Order: sequence, then structure tokens, then C-alpha cells
Amino acid sequence: MTMKRYIMSACLLMLLVTGLVAIAGAGDPGQVQILNGYGLEPSTAAFQEFNKAVITGDWQQYGQLFIKWRTTLASKIYLIILTAIPLIFFLHFIAIGPKKFAHDGREVLFFGAFCRLIHWIAAFSFTLLVLTGLMTIFGKVLGGGAIVSSGRSIHIIAAIVFSFSAVFMFLIWLKDMLPMPHDIAWMFIMGGYLSKAKKPVPAAKFNAGQKMWFWLATVGGAVMAVTGYILFTYESQVDTLRISTIIHSALGAGLVGFFLIHLYMSLFAIKGALTSMITGYKPEDEVKILHSRYKY
Repeated sequence: MTMKRYIMSACLLMLLVTGLVAIAGAGDPGQVQILNGYGLEPSTAAFQEFNKAVITGDWQQYGQLFIKWRTTLASKIYLIILTAIPLIFFLHFIAIGPKKFAHDGREVLFFGAFCRLIHWIAAFSFTLLVLTGLMTIFGKVLGGGAIVSSGRSIHIIAAIVFSFSAVFMFLIWLKDMLPMPHDIAWMFIMGGYLSKAKKPVPAAKFNAGQKMWFWLATVGGAVMAVTGYILFTYESQVDTLRISTIIHSALGAGLVGFFLIHLYMSLFAIKGALTSMITGYKPEDEVKILHSRYKY
């Protein structure tokens, strides 16, 4: 009996609400169309209004943002990154110069063979992703056509390779990449790179800058993989494709920026730094200064 009462009460409530809506919309048949789908005017406009207000919200707002991003914002942001960051580093190299450490003393093992292999696979595939991604952003400048089309094909292959290597990097370095209190102190002094003095900086195996790059490359790379897959299959709703495009290219801009920073640090900011990812060893003099909290 209790269940029957609930059912009867629910039916009466539905009838009451329907009646109230019908009475309220008696002077304007267009308002009743939301319920019955028919009226003196086409029901499409009423349904769209109901859908916008109640169910999904104004998803079409992404159309305007998408067009603006693809036509003006994206290329400008990438152009700023590609010019401003190298210029800043050029000025840094001229004013402060690279940090130099003695390589004739004790060597400290930093990276194992498997770790180095994964890093180089990731580095090579990520470099291809950056180059081919930029080809897509500046496709009009390159004239489009076969060049950009080939770049997109390489981009997809490189993305698959990088995705697998990123998983291994995440598992190998996760423990050493967790944020620590001394990372805040490192950020305040910018790792000591704004001074010519060689003073110990608060960092363990990886410093705060390397940790940010790690999380952006792995977690951010996962987001890039998901949005890239959506854009590759092209089977989602229009607004999903629009949002995925904006996220993919906006996050890509951040990745390109950090990639340039990583290149500068590896090739110019620290003399001989690239050697450690080839041999696996860092000079003890460098470890004591740039990785003062590292236990070896």
C-alpha cells in the first residue's frame, strides 16, 4: 500500500505541475511547446532555449572562442614564446654566462643505462612533436599542402612513441620528482642562475625547475594525448572538438616554452651538462653546488 501511495502521489504531482505550466503559458503558446513539442510556432527555438537554460548551457559560446583562438591568438602566443624566451636566454648568456665545473675529479653516477635510453627516446620523439606541432600552427606561413600534411603524420607517430616513453619516465622518476619544502627556496633564488657565484643551492637529485618540467611533460603529455586522440578520430561533438583544439594548442604552448628552457639549461646554462645524460655521470663539483641535498 505504501508503494501505491507513492506512485499515486507522484502522478498527481506531475499532473499538477503540467496544469500550472499550461495555465501560465496559455497567453503564449510558445512556452508550452517545451512540454508538448507542438504549437502555433516551430518548437526548435523553444527546445534550444530550454536546452541552453536547463540541460547543457550555452555550449555554442566555444565557437567564438575557437575561431578567435585559431585565427589570431594561437599564432601570436606561439610567436611570442619562440622569440621572447630565446632572447631572454641570449641576454642571460651574455650577462651572466654558463656555470662551469671541474670535470677532472670524482664522478657521481646520476642516471642508469635504462633511464638514459628512455630519456633519449622521449627527447627525440618530443622534439619531433614540437617541430611538427609548430608546422601545424604556422601552416599558412609554410604554404600548407604536402609539407604540413606530412608533418601531421609524423606528429601522430611521434606522439605514440612519446606516450609510451613518458609512462616509463613517470614510473622511474616519480619518487624523486615529488615536491619538497626546499623547492620553494630554490624558486626564490631561481636556482642561483641569476648570479655568477657558485654557491650550493637547495636541490636534491632534481631541482624545482626540473620537477615542473617533469609534471608538465608527463601529466600534461597525458592531456595532450587525450585531446590529440579526439582531434585525430574526429568523431566527437563539435564543441568537444573545439574545446580539445583549444586545450591541445594552449597546453602545447606551455610545453614548447618549457622545452626551450630545458634545451638552454642542458646545452648552454651549465657547461657539459649534456654529458651526464650520455655517460650517466656528473662531476662531484657540480653535484655539490647544484644538487647540494643529493645523497650519493
